[in-house]
Order: sequence, then C-alpha cells, then structure tokens
Amino acid sequence: MLKSFFLFGHLWGHISSRRRIQLALLLIIMVLASLAEVASIGAVIPFLGVLMAPEHVFLHPMAQPLVISLGLTEPSKLITPLTILFILSGLFSGAMRLVLLWTQTRIGFALGADFSSEIFQRTLFQPYCVHVSRNSSQVISAISIKTDIVINNYLLPILFIISSIFILVTVLGVLIAINPIIAMTTFGGFGALYFFITFITKKWLVRDSQNISKKSDQVIRALQEGLGGIRDILINGTQATYCKVYSKADLSLRKSQANIQIIAGAPRFIIEALGIAFIALIAYRMTEYEGGVSSAVPMLGAIALSAQRLFPVLQLIYSSWAGIRSSASSVQDVIVFLNQQVQDPHEYCAADQIEFNESINLKNVKFKYFESSPTIIKGVDIEIPKGARVGFMGATGSGKSTLLDLIMGLLKPTQGALEVDNTRITSYNNKSWQANIAHVPQSIFLADATIAQNIAFGMPEEKIDYEKIKTAAHQAQIGSTIESWDKKYNTLVGERGIRLSGGQRQRIGIARALYKNANLLVFDEATSALDNETETSVMESIDCISKNITILIVAHRLSTLKKCDLVFELSEGKILRSGKYEEIISKTIQKKLEY
Repeated sequence: MLKSFFLFGHLWGHISSRRRIQLALLLIIMVLASLAEVASIGAVIPFLGVLMAPEHVFLHPMAQPLVISLGLTEPSKLITPLTILFILSGLFSGAMRLVLLWTQTRIGFALGADFSSEIFQRTLFQPYCVHVSRNSSQVISAISIKTDIVINNYLLPILFIISSIFILVTVLGVLIAINPIIAMTTFGGFGALYFFITFITKKWLVRDSQNISKKSDQVIRALQEGLGGIRDILINGTQATYCKVYSKADLSLRKSQANIQIIAGAPRFIIEALGIAFIALIAYRMTEYEGGVSSAVPMLGAIALSAQRLFPVLQLIYSSWAGIRSSASSVQDVIVFLNQQVQDPHEYCAADQIEFNESINLKNVKFKYFESSPTIIKGVDIEIPKGARVGFMGATGSGKSTLLDLIMGLLKPTQGALEVDNTRITSYNNKSWQANIAHVPQSIFLADATIAQNIAFGMPEEKIDYEKIKTAAHQAQIGSTIESWDKKYNTLVGERGIRLSGGQRQRIGIARALYKNANLLVFDEATSALDNETETSVMESIDCISKNITILIVAHRLSTLKKCDLVFELSEGKILRSGKYEEIISKTIQKKLEY
C-alpha cells in the first residue's frame, strides 16, 4: 500500500501550481464536510430526546441558551425549533458532501486532462530515434486508457480516502462521546474485517493490475493493425484472425476489470448485514438499562445515524484502496511517459538561422541506433551542391532512408558531422536547419480533412494562405484537378486520403512540401508504390520544381533517377559508387554482363 501511495510523489512533480492550490482548497472543503457530519449526528440526540421526553431536554443545562434566546416557556415548544435545526443540519451535511464530491471529481478529471496533454506533448517532442524504437500503441494506450485509470482508480480514490478519513475521525469522535465501548467495538470489529479482506485480496489486485496494463496495450495494437490494414484484410479474408486477436485481449482486459469491481464492492453487503445485526443487539441491550426504551431511543438514534455514516465511509476507503492497488501498473506506465526528457525549449527554438546557399556535407558519418546495435551507416563522405537533383539507390537495408534521416536532422551521427555551408549541425541549430526541409515519404499521411488543410498540414485553419496553396498545387501538377471538383480546395479527402488515387495523394504530398517554401525537398521512395505511368507523371511534377530547390530522391528503380545530376549507390551502409546517371547505368550493365 505504501508503494502505491509512493507513486503519488512522482505524479506530484507533474501537478501544476494552479492544481496544487485547488487541492489545498479541496482540503478545506474536506474539513468543512467533516464538521457538517458532526453537526448532523450531534443534532439527532436532542431531536429524538425532545420527541420522547421534551421535559428532560427543556431542563437540560445545554438547552438553556436556546430556550432563553427563543423565549420558550413550555417543553413542547422545543419540538419545532429542534426539528428545524435537525433538518437544516442534515441538509447542510448533504450539501457539503455534494460540494465535496463535485470538487473532488472536477479536480481529478482536470488533473487527468493535464497528464494526458503532457504525455502527448512530451511524446511529440521526443527525438525521431525514440519514436522508431517503440510501438505507438503503447503511447496511445497511456494517453487514452491508462490516464483514465490513473484518474478513476488512483487519484480520485486517494482524494476519497483523505476525505473519508476526515469524516471517519469526526464520526468516530461522536460515537466515542456517546458510548466509548460501543464505538471502539464497532470500529474495531468492522475495521478488522476490512483489514482481513484487504490481506486476502491484495495479490489478486496486483495480478489484475498487471494484466490490465498489458492487455490495454494489446487492445490498442489490435485496433490499429485491424483498421490500418483493412484493405489487405478484406482482400485476404482475414477478418476472423484479427477479430480473434482483439476479442482475446479485450475479454482478458474486461475480466480483470470485473474482478477488481467485485473485490472492491463485495464487502459492502457483508458489512451492511452485520451492521444491522449489530445495531439490533445494541438496541436489545439498551432496553435493559434504567429508563427503558424512552431513554435508549435518542442514544440509539445517534448510534444508528453514526453507523449509517460510518459503514459507507469504511466501504469507500476499502474500495478506494482496491482501486489504488489495481492501478499501480498503469500508474507506473503513465509516470514513465510523464518523465520523458524533452529538449530545452530555448535550445529547440534556437535564435540563429541556418542559411543554405552552397552545399550539404556529410563528413565520415557513422550511425547506429543504440550502443549495442549494429552500425547502419559506415563512414559516409558526400557533398550535395545547392540546387542539385541527387538520387540515392541501393538494395533494401542498404541504409538509404537512414542516410536521408541523418541529412534531415531526424537522427544525429554517432560519429562524424553534418555540415551546411560549413556550419556544423548540432542540437542547438538543428531546428533552424529543418526549417529549410520538406519531406515527401512513400506513404503520404493525409488527415480526414479538406485538401487545403492537408496541403497546409499542421497550420491553424485561420492562418492558411489559400493563394499560396493554389500556387503549390499547380506546381505539383494537381491544381487543375482540384479546381475541377465541386468543392475545390474544401473537398474532404477521407481517412488517410482513401477518396484519392495514389498519384493524387503523392501530388498533394508534393504540394505540401512546396507550400512550406523549403530549400531542400526529400523524396523517400515517394513513387515506389505507383505504377509506371503514374510514376512518370509524378516525376514530371517534380522536374517542374524550381531549379533553386535542392532535391534528394531515394528510389529502387534506376529509371526514377534518370533526371538526377548525381546518383549515389549504397551497399551495407557505405557509398558503393557515385556519378552521373549515365555512368551509374553503364557500370550497372557492365556488372551484370560480368556475371
């Protein structure tokens, strides 16, 4: 249990000062709610007493201030003010508990929104090598599922436990004031029962907690793979396979969630049944005291009302504990994402600007993803002049895409240097260098939005320059096509651009790159998924781009690179040969003839 609460210390560092002030105000509301509980319980004794024996209450020393202030002359006159006092105390207690519940819940969910946003932000600001080394389903699960678990099963239960302890202490104090023996017997007996149940169930809760953390990742992964590959799934008829994978993970997840709810809620029914029996025995015993039933009723009413407050509080503490135990694994996962280190904002948005007017140089560049992983790029030395069309070719796994990622500043060289106009690219000026770059990948990501929003991808709608969009679209040889549609640039493309052809998607990707006014365009196998005719058309669009813009093209087919000024062939992370297109062609043909 202490370990579970210890995790709160890690979360506390991610709670803003505003939320901390709100939590302090919540603590004050907890105290007021506890005092309201005391007032409602304390009011029951004089209320029942005046109903059963008004003269005893009328003559009681504690009642004299009320009698004198109201000018009461007869015991029966006390019934009305004490009834009103009892009703008001009950209403005030209920109102305070409602305010407490509202405040706890709103603050809890606000914290959840803070955590979710922070995880998303910290994840987006991670280096590219971090993104390629982990499955996105883990991030999505942490943001969408595990953050909710942290709120519903961890943070809110902690707040509930704290407020319940305040109420528990005050109610127990009233019970002790009424009858210390009965109070300690009641609290000790039922507390021991809850402790025993806690001891038995803690291992089950830990097991289910770990299963929920694991299966929630699997559920998200199954959804991503099933929906992301829907075209192949429909063609291959493998729906049943993906349904089985999803159902297995989801069923296991929900079984664990059900187990936790059962464990958290079951003791309530046992306690309520035993509580009724216990109050009945107390009532039977008190009737044997001097004064009989009339003297026992007020005290019995106070005990019954106290028990009515006490039992739910004990149950809430236990169920909250069960929730905390069951969420431990998810909380740990969320903390890992919250603790992701991000680049210093001042360093990320460096003030100096990288000008690209002469050339890009890679000097003895080597790269591997991790210390223990193999070297992918092995001592590459190349120079790319400004305005050149440069092609990269090689077999799969030769290092072409990794080399482009190094040029674009997505990856940092393990050894060697990337220089632009003799300026070395470092963490400090990397963002300034990337401001010169636009990337067109093999698979263009299109949001389920309009053509304009996809060309100006990531730009707030109110800041989109539609004239600039039209210019970029015409440069990419798709402007006339778009303008022939009914809604023109406001045409929706569908999820992942499903309503567009492959060539149209690639041209929108080119238009997106041109909209950025970049000095360097990188085409990473941008036409490899197209047929020959469409590829030729797209390459013509690329060829029409201004000669002041440097273009890097990765391709499997040599024909794609025929208009390049310079071609590099990679093999096993090294430059095998380089030269003009015609030279590479002749060497390739000669090599094939030798075989």
